[in-house]
Amino acid sequence: MRKRLALILLSCVQSVAATAQQPTLTVGTATAVTGQTATGFIEVSAGSDVGTNIPVAVIRGPKPGPTLALVAGAHGTEYASIVALEKLIQELNPADISGTVIIVPLVNIASFERKVPHVNPVDGKSMNRFYPGNPNGTQTERASWAMTKQVVEKSDYLIDLHGGDLDESLRPYSYWAPTGNAQQDAVSRAMVLAFGLDTIILSTDRPRDPNAARYLETNASLRGKPSLTAEAGHAGTVEPEDVTALINGCLNVMRYLKMLAGNAPPVQNPVWIERIAGVTSETDGVFYPTVKRGWYVQQGMKIGYVTDLFGKTLWEARAPSSGVVLYVCAVPSMKKGETVANIGVVASKAP
Repeated sequence: MRKRLALILLSCVQSVAATAQQPTLTVGTATAVTGQTATGFIEVSAGSDVGTNIPVAVIRGPKPGPTLALVAGAHGTEYASIVALEKLIQELNPADISGTVIIVPLVNIASFERKVPHVNPVDGKSMNRFYPGNPNGTQTERASWAMTKQVVEKSDYLIDLHGGDLDESLRPYSYWAPTGNAQQDAVSRAMVLAFGLDTIILSTDRPRDPNAARYLETNASLRGKPSLTAEAGHAGTVEPEDVTALINGCLNVMRYLKMLAGNAPPVQNPVWIERIAGVTSETDGVFYPTVKRGWYVQQGMKIGYVTDLFGKTLWEARAPSSGVVLYVCAVPSMKKGETVANIGVVASKAP
């Protein structure tokens, strides 16, 4: 029934998108006509701090269809996701596409250039925590506002790509965040299954007010755009299997949306994660993991320990719940209060 509902709604949305499609679409300084790829920048003017230019590509197919936004690089050292979209810009042939693809391969330019994980070094803020943004705020807030206006509001669907940051040994997974709108949620659920990652976090604690969305995916979802977040990549690496998983996931969603020819069979027997149990360090020191990403652990199991600079063990990290290690700290440096690991608690049944 849920699959049937998703297909019915998808058909309706495609019909509206097909009717509304105009000969050109402009995002930032990139204007694409049908059958063309155009590149440019989403310009973020200087304000209380310096401005920035966010690269964007608009790939406009000759046949009518919806508009899908693909975004990466909110954290500029999550390299696998950035490289995946850079490659996808080159690989997608406009002649093969029904509708339009908006690709933003790197939102956080300063993080990428300076190799700073997690935050925008210009203002010290995460570029995936301040949506819908503020045109009069700091650079992160102004960039988020520009992304809302230029990307979210011009798209019908959105995929936000991430991956393990420099200090995160992460196993691939995606997020599905239902909104309470049954029709929209049926489509976004089908999208996340089509994407193909076998571990899916059920995220039910997202904000419900679009003016307090925080996350890019939530920002799009609360504006009626079925969306998902997918993560692959670990510890700043660009492994071919991670890049390929993200590229293939985007292509599969495009097939599901009938933007590309072919079928996108949903992932079989996904592992649904009902909640995340985080572990934070109780002390400064040198961290040694005793588990790896993707391992299943039991509650109370030792997952790592922290020593002082002379090798004396100061604290042992133990799993607060049974589940799968979604990520574990990838570097020895550890500060009190920092994340040691995230354990995904497996749901007893699929949502």
